[in-house]
Amino acid sequence: MFKPVFLALAAAVLAPPLVWAQGAPIQLGPKPGAPAQSAIQRAAPPARVANADAATAIKRANAYLNSIGTLVSDFVQTGADGRKITGKLYLQKPGRLRFDYAKPSPLEIIADGTSVAIRNRRLNTQDVYFISQTPLKFLLKSNIDLAKDTKILDVTSSGDSTSIRIEDRATLGGTSRITLVFKNSDFSLIRWAVNDAQGGDTMVALSNVDLQQKPEASLFRINFDRLDTN
Repeated sequence: MFKPVFLALAAAVLAPPLVWAQGAPIQLGPKPGAPAQSAIQRAAPPARVANADAATAIKRANAYLNSIGTLVSDFVQTGADGRKITGKLYLQKPGRLRFDYAKPSPLEIIADGTSVAIRNRRLNTQDVYFISQTPLKFLLKSNIDLAKDTKILDVTSSGDSTSIRIEDRATLGGTSRITLVFKNSDFSLIRWAVNDAQGGDTMVALSNVDLQQKPEASLFRINFDRLDTN
C-alpha cells in the first residue's frame, strides 16, 4: 500500500492502498504467515557476478533506462499473496507516468511530473504524494545513474537475465529495496520487484513494450477537483 504502506505503489503502487510496485506502482501485503520473500527470490537461485561484470551490467542498465523517452506497455502486477492485476503502463519522461489497471481493479495511478495521485474509483478516494517519494525514480528521471542515485546492493545473473538490486532511502515510509531485471540480449527492462519499508512485496512484469508510441498528454493529467463516482 502506498499510504502508510505506499499506503503503497500505490502508497498503499504500486493495495488496499496500493501496489506500485512500493509498487508498485501499489502494494499488496502478504497473507498472514506468508514468507517475506519476493517473487524474484522464489525463482531459481541466481549467481552473483564478478565486480567487473557488475560494473558493465550497471552501465548497460543506465544506458537502456536513459534511452527511454516514452514507453507504452502491458503489465502484470503480482502481490506477495500471489494475486495478479493486469493493465497498461504509459510513460513520458521526465516524471510522467500512468498505470491503468484493468477492471475489476478500481485503481489508477497518475504522475504528472510533480505529484503522484493514487485513485480508488470504488471508494471514491484520491491520495496525492510528491513524486520524489515514489520508488520508481529509475523510470521517471530524465537521466539516472543507479550507482549514484541509489545504493547498489547486488548484481546477479540467472539464465538469460541479469538482476540489479538497489536501495532507495528517500521513498514514502522509509527505505525501499528494488530489484530490476534486464534481458541479457539487449538489456531491456523486463520486470521489477519492490520490497518496501513495511516488508510488502510487489512485482511488475512488462510485455509488448513500445518505445516509439507517444502517449496523449491528457493521460498524465491529475484532476485535483473531481473524483470518479463510477
